[in-house]
Amino acid sequence: MKRFAAIYNGTAAHHRTLHDERFAAHLAGHVYLPELATADLSEYDGIVVPDRLHRRLLNDGRHRLLEILDRGGTVILFGEQSAVADEPVGWLPGLRWEHRPTDFWWWLQPGADSGLRASQPDHSLWRYLTLTDATWHQHGVYHPPPGTDVLVRTVDGAAVLYIDDKVSSPGTLVVASLDPMYHFGSYFMPATERFLCGFFPWMTAEL
Repeated sequence: MKRFAAIYNGTAAHHRTLHDERFAAHLAGHVYLPELATADLSEYDGIVVPDRLHRRLLNDGRHRLLEILDRGGTVILFGEQSAVADEPVGWLPGLRWEHRPTDFWWWLQPGADSGLRASQPDHSLWRYLTLTDATWHQHGVYHPPPGTDVLVRTVDGAAVLYIDDKVSSPGTLVVASLDPMYHFGSYFMPATERFLCGFFPWMTAEL
């Protein structure tokens, strides 16, 4: 089984998520965010980057994530991944983020439609998840490079979850604009529990 670490920023939400035994079983270690820039990640095959991390500290450790990708490893990004103010958009290979206003109450509208669509029904991820498990709200979308696998998209074709497997780097970049780790750790948004219960087993079994 491949060894994955997760970045940890010290918040209660991340602590609860990363220490839940169902998810911790799929992690070989934690990397404290303020120490990312100097951390030795050579023992790990991949790293999980949770949603809602400090932008500057994450950018300071960017070279460690690039090292993983350059040696053919896996980087998994959740949440908003826009560049910091003085850095160009695309702080990791092929990453193009677009902020969009968040509609927290779309599900209360008559005939509610999240605007999300599943793609590539034969992909291994869909043996572990359903589109409903990946549906709550989004804070933005991505515009991935050609050749990537877009698994959850918006009706206008932007990506909410995609996999860049050796397209933009020698490694695998899994990107989702979803924020499951914050919401599960904060005790609200039931879909995020289902999402993580499927995603972590998929991560270690299929990636």
